[in-house]
Amino acid sequence: MPPRPVASPPRRITRSSLARFRYGDIDGSSGKENSTPPPPATDIEDVIPSATATRKRKRTVTLEPSSTSSPRRIIKTEEIETNVTTPSASRRQRKPARKTVDADTGEAKVSAPSDWEEMYDAVKAMRAPGGVAANAAVDTMGCERLAEDSASPRDRRFQTLVALMLSSQTKDTTNAVAMKRLQTELPPYAPGAPAGLNLENVLAADADLINKLIWAVGFHNNKTKYLKQAAVILRDQWAGDIPDTYAGLTALPGVGPKMAHLCLSAAWDRTEGIGVDVHVHRITNLWGWHTTKNPEETRAALQSWLPRDRWREINWLLVGFGQTVCLPVGRRCGDCELGLAGLCKAAERKKVLEGRRIRESAQVKKVDDDGALVKIEEERDVEETVEKDVVVNEKVEGLETGLETSNSFEEKPETGPEQKKPLTEKRRRAKRT
Repeated sequence: MPPRPVASPPRRITRSSLARFRYGDIDGSSGKENSTPPPPATDIEDVIPSATATRKRKRTVTLEPSSTSSPRRIIKTEEIETNVTTPSASRRQRKPARKTVDADTGEAKVSAPSDWEEMYDAVKAMRAPGGVAANAAVDTMGCERLAEDSASPRDRRFQTLVALMLSSQTKDTTNAVAMKRLQTELPPYAPGAPAGLNLENVLAADADLINKLIWAVGFHNNKTKYLKQAAVILRDQWAGDIPDTYAGLTALPGVGPKMAHLCLSAAWDRTEGIGVDVHVHRITNLWGWHTTKNPEETRAALQSWLPRDRWREINWLLVGFGQTVCLPVGRRCGDCELGLAGLCKAAERKKVLEGRRIRESAQVKKVDDDGALVKIEEERDVEETVEKDVVVNEKVEGLETGLETSNSFEEKPETGPEQKKPLTEKRRRAKRT
């Protein structure tokens, strides 16, 4: 579009230019009346050009001579610019769990989040041996793995309950150390009785001794009190064994819903609910599966749509994933398959891009013998060394170029050992003295 022309400044108004606004003969030099009628009155604003005049859009006019005797036809054409926008690629829509109504039966049900199975399988692959989330602390020091294999079934169930009671606000590594001390240092309740962690030894042990053995766990003072109180309840109400119901377990002091569901699964091999801890609550909210405020709301939300055969596995799956990859602080989004595949809505973009770049730079070489794939990563140290050599060579070449340039203006003779000035007699005497 051509630039708009700048309007010319207003024309200078003089006496002669204003003369046409007179009415009749003003000077009275002629006594005769004008035979011609005066011109129509003109407004002064019509004479002075406007400084803000706008320019109309030009149109293309094409004249076509007619082949017949008819007059020429004038065809006016306008060029109209149209912007054609291509529709953008459809983005993946992530929908959380939501309530829907079945059109056939009219029953209300909860639909699962979108892509949940793909995300679940990806985490399961990462938790498998050799995966990026394998060998987590929960795999070897989880509460269900801390009971002694040599103990009786009743003592094993009691040790599982104690491990769960100590695990609150405590890392698995610290909890495992405290459990080991109870299993090895707790004295027997009577001469000849086995030492270690069982109901009778806990009832007979002094509270200060138990507190000393578990001092490393969080809130060890309260947990010592809860252990002593729970031991009395188990002896009096449950015949020395642990409860086999959810209500019975939650009635014990220091045992919450998470511990109760995990204890039923580990001790009695019965899954009646999902054990939701901080890792399960945090990660599922990061994924956008739901928006909950506490672990109990998360448990209810998960149980409303997650298949029952995965209720026991999801705790182990997400706890290990949260301990190795999706950490509370410093998440490894560049190593996570969910972030690299665009499935995690909370993935940090910078880490994901760096992880993709590293994967793309890796080379895959196929071995012809057995068809196995061998992954060969680029060595960054070699590249840095080569880059440094190039920089040094450039500096040396620049230095040589500068020397050649300086020599072209003035040639300085080299001063070798044989070209030194001979010593005079006076300098020889001074040197001898």
